[in-house]
Amino acid sequence: MKGLILSGGKGTRLYPLTYTRAKQLIPVANKPVLVRAIESIRDAGVTEIGIVIGQTGPEIRATIGDGSRWHVQLTYIEQPSPDGLAHAVKISQDFLRDDPFVMFLGDNVLQGGISTLIRDFAGNPWNSQIVLKEVDNPSAFGVVKLNPDGTIERLVEKPKDPPSNLALVGIYMFDHHIFEAVHAIKPSWRGELEITDAIQWLIEAGYTVSPHVHSGWWIDTGKPTDMLEANSCVLDELTPQIAPDAVIENSEVDRRVTIESGAQIINSVIHGPTIIGVNTRIENSYVGPYTSIYHDVEICGCEIDRSIVLENSRIYDPEMRLHDCLIGRNVTVRHKAAKPKTLTMNLGDHSEVWLA
Repeated sequence: MKGLILSGGKGTRLYPLTYTRAKQLIPVANKPVLVRAIESIRDAGVTEIGIVIGQTGPEIRATIGDGSRWHVQLTYIEQPSPDGLAHAVKISQDFLRDDPFVMFLGDNVLQGGISTLIRDFAGNPWNSQIVLKEVDNPSAFGVVKLNPDGTIERLVEKPKDPPSNLALVGIYMFDHHIFEAVHAIKPSWRGELEITDAIQWLIEAGYTVSPHVHSGWWIDTGKPTDMLEANSCVLDELTPQIAPDAVIENSEVDRRVTIESGAQIINSVIHGPTIIGVNTRIENSYVGPYTSIYHDVEICGCEIDRSIVLENSRIYDPEMRLHDCLIGRNVTVRHKAAKPKTLTMNLGDHSEVWLA
């Protein structure tokens, strides 16, 4: 079995953060979302993985490399324009050949991994398996209506009037018959080859598509609020650990905190679940639950919780608690002169903010 990760989107809903970074490389609990997808597929026993890339491809190639760090073999597949998920499958045919494969959207985070799903698919005579989740806003997704016996009646992409609240969560398993489908369907009203149309074609052609309704959490990390929620969910599952070379001086660090190599915690309070990145320095500060501070960050005289701070950023004496913040790389936040109030920010890379 092979894996196929779709990592070609522009990430417009995460602007301005994704003006300068591929959305799939933004870390959740200090690990890029794309790496989480690679590890999820690897942990299910699949080590030959194709990654479909678009205009952010050079950055993804430079960051991820050949996959050897995660003990997988990666092949990059160029998608010149975002012409739909079924188009991504179509252009990956030379890589996938006749092998069954799991397709994973590179900006999805799923509780529990996919090992059980792949075992189910391998152990049954299905031509496809799709993963569904009940959602509050089904019109934003591909939606599936099931028959009373649990089989699939129909699929529709981003319907104005959804026939159900069961959304496709971006994890699919296919055998080689999917290539018949992607070559047979036509572009939708959006001008894209829709994976929902391809799956509907399989059903109407008499092939077996098995639905699996996921009971755990699932997050499409497309918006800043989604990133923060995914970060919180993953931090809840993280096994805390403190690197042997981490420095903790005159500080309170609870048992739910992960501190990575070379980090320094000085005169500070850290409450988890929280992760502090490599060579990051926290001084005279409070870092509260559900916060991920990435590598080479400096935080001094600050209170921050339920936030994500990316690498090489500096936060000095803001004199107000930072809450629900998503702060990019190389950002500087300084206090100018003002009474403290709670502040929520979504800052792009290389920003500099002076708080009045």
